[in-house]
Parts: sequence; structure tokens; C-alpha cells
Amino acid sequence: MNWEQLLSLKRYGDTEQRQRAQQDELRLGFEVDYDRVIFSSYFRSLQDKTQVIPLSQTGFVHTRLTHSLEVSVVARSLGRMAGQQLLKKYPRLVDLGYKFQDFGAITAAAALAHDIGNPPFGHSGEKAIGSYFSSVRGSSLMSTLSRKQQQDLLTFEGNANGYRLLNLDRPGTPGGLRLSYATLGAFMKYPKESLPVKPTRHISQKKFGYFQAEKDHFEGVARELGLTNTANDVYSFHRHPLAFLVEAADDICYTIIDFEDGINLGWISEDYALEQLINLVRDNMRREIYTQLDSTAERLSYLRSLAINTLIKDCVELFMKNEDAILKGSFDKALMDVSRFKPQVDDILGITIDKVYRSHEVMNKEIGGYKVIQDILHVIVHASLNNLEANATAYDKLILRSCNELHLISDSIYGRLLECCCYVASLTDSKSLKLFEIINGHVPNS
Repeated sequence: MNWEQLLSLKRYGDTEQRQRAQQDELRLGFEVDYDRVIFSSYFRSLQDKTQVIPLSQTGFVHTRLTHSLEVSVVARSLGRMAGQQLLKKYPRLVDLGYKFQDFGAITAAAALAHDIGNPPFGHSGEKAIGSYFSSVRGSSLMSTLSRKQQQDLLTFEGNANGYRLLNLDRPGTPGGLRLSYATLGAFMKYPKESLPVKPTRHISQKKFGYFQAEKDHFEGVARELGLTNTANDVYSFHRHPLAFLVEAADDICYTIIDFEDGINLGWISEDYALEQLINLVRDNMRREIYTQLDSTAERLSYLRSLAINTLIKDCVELFMKNEDAILKGSFDKALMDVSRFKPQVDDILGITIDKVYRSHEVMNKEIGGYKVIQDILHVIVHASLNNLEANATAYDKLILRSCNELHLISDSIYGRLLECCCYVASLTDSKSLKLFEIINGHVPNS
């Protein structure tokens, strides 16, 4: 892979090549990507989607929206710092007009979008959609689908749904948000299909990144960017290098921020938590400043900022150290997995898993989320398929009219099932609860 291709400004539908040197610096193409994501309905819906604590009413905890904004800020710093060094290493990019801010704009836009495909109720939402198709209610719908189409649904993946939403044709918006191919490449953490599933330690093969419905689209993006295929698999690609930085930004934020949420909720002891953060930043900590801070909140804010900055610098150093291997596709780990701070990060994550992710509040609401999502999906799927067969009942028609953001365009069973899954995944936590109550006979007062 080479950076000239990887930094492509091309957008879906372009008939002429976009040159960096000809870009309007006041409306730079990579920055337009950021604007298009942040003003999209998909992004705005993240304000009412669970990050870790579902439907929490206890103080401030992060939603998918606040998490995505923070990841974007960290990714921008990672991109700019790496970009500055890459331009020194590859002066040809400077001749073509590229600047270090371009790398930051790409990673910021990709990071801003990284969670837009996630269903309500956190990661349990993905599992709830997937497990529906292996249940008694959903398995009978799969017989006419190819194995890869079946796998798309059985292991429904928020990352693949995010790619779909970014590029989804809708009336008046052909090509979806039409982001630059560089940003789409940086967004794609897992550039492969749902099948085959092969035992591998390579981080980019852990999950899949696009549905069969978007296969042709992604292959076109991969060709433009010059992404290389993995060994012996024409439908699996090596990552865009900037995807490693986007992933690192996400890893940094959820390591520190989910930990902070646990502290704010009182689930993690404040003194113990501060001790863990100090272990991470000890070498960069200024004791004379820290000792002057009066409250736990101030000390936590200082340590959080220092921890994020420490991990950013470390990840940029690791990225540049391994850049040649990344371009060859031979670097197979997340940057945070090879960080010199991994022992301290693992300690923090271990506490977060025990005290936050496995808390009764989180687990109970995830269990409830399964029932909510699967009941909604069951009703919508059957209404959609009956509509496809021109056999919709009066109840089916009411359901479809009530779901005014469900666009039934496909004339295939796979397409309809995917449309239903993506609609359910687009619901916010509160909207899914309201729809669940209506489906189960709880008529609203007004």
C-alpha cells in the first residue's frame, strides 16, 4: 500500500479525480466528511444510545454521542501528530499538497462515525439481533439465503451496519453521505466479509466490516485506496493504516472514560481509582500541581487529561515505528496491545469489567434489551415480508406506517431482512422502549 492512494479524496459517483493541491482550503474535502457525519440523523441519534450504562439517570455518564465526540478529538490529535512525521518521511506528499491537518481530518471524521451503526442497549443489541435469527422465531426465515447472507444476520455487526448507513442510497441522497474514500478506509476496522471465519490473531480479522449488500461498494473503495488482499482470500483486505489510529482513539477513550463513569457512579472507589491512574501517568505527573488540587473531581480531571495525552504520544510512536509493517499488512495487533503501558491499562480495564460492565444495573438492562429488540424485530420482519409477498394484514400495514423511517426498497428476502435489522439498530434506547410497549398492547395516553 502507498500513501498517495490511501489519501484519496474520491467520493462515490465521481467521474474526475480530485487533486489535493486543487482543494479549497476553506472547505477541505476531508473536513467536509466531518461536517456530513455530524449533521446526519444517524449521528444525532447517538445522544439517546447506551455507551455502557443503559438508560442511566444517575448523574452524568457517557452516551454514544459524547463518547464519539471524545474519540474524534483524540483521533484528530493522533492523525495530526502521525501526519507531521509521515510528511517528513514522504516529501512527495508535500509536493502533492497534503498537510498534517489532512491526516487529522480523516481520522477525526472516521472516529466520529465509528459507532453510528450500533444498536440500542450497547453491544447486547448486536447479539439480540443476531440471536433472533438462530431462535425458533427467526430461523425459519433463513432457508433461501446464501451462507454469507445468513452469517450477516446471525452475527449482526454494528461496524458493518455503520458502513452501510454511511453509504446507503435514500430518496434524494444517492450514495449516502458520500464521504471521501480515505475516510471510509479509515473507518473500516474489519475489511472482510462475514465468511469465512478463520482462526487468526490478526486484529483486522476479528470481526467483519461489511454486509453482502455492500460488498461491491467496498471492493470499489478498496481498489481505489490500493488496499491489499490478505493471504489466500480475495474478499479479505489489509486495513487502511489510519484505521489503526481510529481504533487506538476508541481504545484510549473507553479505557479511561468508562473507568471515570464507574467512579462518578460510585461503583469504583475514588481513592483506589486515582491510584490506578497515577500508576499510568507517574513518569509525566507534576506532583506540585497535583497536590494543589482540592477535590477528587479536580484530581480525576487532571489525571484523565494526562493519561489520554500519555497514551496518544505512545500510540503515535508505535504507529511510526511499525508503519512499514502496517503498509505491508504484516502488523497484526492493535496499537494499544503493544503499548508499554499495557500492564497499567489492563489493570484499569480489569476493574472496569468487574465493577461496571458486570454490574447488576448494566446486566439487568442488557437482559431487558434482548426482549425489547427481539420483539420489535419479530413484528417488523413479518410485516415487511408479508408486504413483499403482497400479503400484508391490516396489523402489518399499521406497523409499517408507524415505522416511518423504515424504507422498504429491496425486492429480495435477504434485502428485506437486512432493512429490518438496520431499522431496529437505528432506534434509540427510549424510542425502542416506546415501540416495544405499543407492540405489547400498552396504548399511549395521547
